[in-house]
Amino acid sequence: MNKFMLSALACATLLAGPAGAQTPPDASLIARGHALAIASDCMACHTDTPHQGKPYAGGYGIASPMGTIYATNITPSVRYGIGRYTEAQFARALREGIRGDGAHLYPAMPYTAYTRLSDEDIHALYSYFMHGVAPVDTPPEAKTDLPFPFNIRLVMAAWNLLYLDNARFVPDSQATAEINEGAWLVQGPAHCGTCHTPRNLMMAEDQKRYLAGAQLGPWYAPNISPDATDGIGSWSEQQIVDYLRTGRAEGKAQAAGPMAEAVEHSLQYLTAQQLHAIAAYLKTVPAQPGDNDVATATPADNGNTSGAWNVENSLRGKNPPTASHTLTSGEALYSGYCASCHQPDGSGSENQAYPALTRNTVTAMGNPSNLIAAILFGVDRTTGGHQVLMPAFGEGSYVGELTDKQIADIANFVLQKYGNVRVTVTPQDVAQIRAGGPKPFIAQVQPFIIPGMGVGGIIVLALIIWLLRRHLRKQASK
Repeated sequence: MNKFMLSALACATLLAGPAGAQTPPDASLIARGHALAIASDCMACHTDTPHQGKPYAGGYGIASPMGTIYATNITPSVRYGIGRYTEAQFARALREGIRGDGAHLYPAMPYTAYTRLSDEDIHALYSYFMHGVAPVDTPPEAKTDLPFPFNIRLVMAAWNLLYLDNARFVPDSQATAEINEGAWLVQGPAHCGTCHTPRNLMMAEDQKRYLAGAQLGPWYAPNISPDATDGIGSWSEQQIVDYLRTGRAEGKAQAAGPMAEAVEHSLQYLTAQQLHAIAAYLKTVPAQPGDNDVATATPADNGNTSGAWNVENSLRGKNPPTASHTLTSGEALYSGYCASCHQPDGSGSENQAYPALTRNTVTAMGNPSNLIAAILFGVDRTTGGHQVLMPAFGEGSYVGELTDKQIADIANFVLQKYGNVRVTVTPQDVAQIRAGGPKPFIAQVQPFIIPGMGVGGIIVLALIIWLLRRHLRKQASK
């Protein structure tokens, strides 16, 4: 395990937590809680890894349509963490999204999935966080400060009444033990639906379209139902397992963005049995047709008998190698910035560490968000001690920031030569992804809420004045 996964598992050497446990639990219970914390991917959100933060000390910014939500300190620090939580308070936070002080959490903390955890699961997690995690007695540098009305946490009480299904996982008596284990993992600790299920106008998961794919800020969490075209119906169980363990299924997909974090901090550490259980369960959920217009064939499949398009054949002799200012077309930009890794013909490196751009889910999707985001933000994940790194070409890039138009030109070249020819990327599309992705309806109307309340207040006041004057006139006429 990497240093972020080793969260000072001190077992019996740590003192009893201040929340009331007098005797540290045995090492096996703490180890089980540690495994559950890994499966639940607590580390990815509650550790500010980009800034070398301490395990579970909070401070990591989670992008949401309503604004950035900063993860809190969940170490057993009495002053800044959860050191004063009783087990009942801990359970309430995980299952109902209510903190120890009674304030409501936002569902960026996936308590809507953690409701599936049993009392035994909660007890093991509590034992781990109170006795197996080193307390960090410093507060996160940043705190969540959402705009009105999202900053009113009490609103979440009404949201929970409408959308929180506070029920434990119940095994399906008709399913195998393996499928039930996979269902528990997917629905509960791994909280796959939190990202991969579309949301309604109030940002609750639309269970009628379970795992059908959803926009997640600048990234798109794809359809992982067994639909043959839009989902993973064409994937073998082993390909699913490979992807979960390494972040790559050759000829299919590569993990980037939030999925890369999930693979790096959580999924790669699950057992082979657990990974196969997840794959087996995903094969059984109802297939969800998507609205993504996925290409079933690439240009290389459609009559290009000479093989995939090789950019160098069309550019040779046109652009002097030192004249970077002459890289004005998509093919020239691809040649200058991409071909050294993905190859001039888009075939990728021999070992596919740099993947082929043909027969690739990112370039085949009707939604180009992941293609744009990968160019803007890069790819960085470490599995099995091996780092996969694609440089970012967006703001702060060490290889040189590209403009919205340049990134759109590269994306369109890749799509037309190696991917989904029905998709076109505009500079406006790139600007939107660079700014955090498409905004859902509730975020779009937020700027108008205060002015709307003001106008509504004026209308109500005018109505009251009118009614009062009318009443006074009637009194005067008697």
